[in-house]
Amino acid sequence: MALEEKRQKRPPVTPMMIEEETALRNGSRGLTPGPWAEAAGPRPRTTERHIAVHKRLVLGFAVSILALLAVTMIAVLLSVRFEECGAAADGPLRAGGNGSFSGAAQQPPGAGQPPGRPQEEARGGEAAVAAEEEEEEEWQRWREMPPWTRPRLPQHLRPLHYNLMLSAFMENFTFSGEVNVQLEVRNASRYIVLHAHRMHIEAVRVAEDKLAGGVRVARSFLYPQTQVFVVVLNRSLEVQKSYNLKIIYNALIENELLGFFRSSYVLHGERR
Repeated sequence: MALEEKRQKRPPVTPMMIEEETALRNGSRGLTPGPWAEAAGPRPRTTERHIAVHKRLVLGFAVSILALLAVTMIAVLLSVRFEECGAAADGPLRAGGNGSFSGAAQQPPGAGQPPGRPQEEARGGEAAVAAEEEEEEEWQRWREMPPWTRPRLPQHLRPLHYNLMLSAFMENFTFSGEVNVQLEVRNASRYIVLHAHRMHIEAVRVAEDKLAGGVRVARSFLYPQTQVFVVVLNRSLEVQKSYNLKIIYNALIENELLGFFRSSYVLHGERR
């Protein structure tokens, strides 16, 4: 009696209830069809699809890199081959078995070259030769110039030591000096050139170190254009030997900033 009453109280099965039960079995949320059910329903996973797309992109990028490398290598090989062909074409002519030249050797001179190019190359070569000859002549003229006319002192002598003594005379603002210079000879020469200006040379002596005999002085003179003093000897100084140069001179104590000059100041109304 009780079971019959429960069966009588159970609601009747409707189509909507069947759809909901089917949806629950399939894993859905059991919502009725409609816009809200479609929006809230489960979406398929796209991870595998993304991975496949990424694999395709990476594969395409790798293929592009390989193609670029292949094209570059082909271009390099073609350029090298082209240069070899050009060098072979410009190389010396080869004679055949009968003594006659074959191939390009039978072409007349200048064949295969643009007009005017041989003339331009010949002119360029002549200009280069002329420039070299002019430079050589100028160098020869410079070497033939006297050493005292050059702006720099010659390098055939090297000073090793200076010994200078000065005596100043304040009455007439003059001084006398004696200098002894120890010289080392690098290259043989008959000339001794050193800087000097506005001086009166009294005596010049040249002697070989540690020997009583001296080297005879032919003449000496001042050259104001380059402000040097020149000593001309009778014979050349020997290489790798040292000599002593002694000069006795006198000059004015200048009133300007030149050499040995003087200055003054006023103290308590007195100039000193």
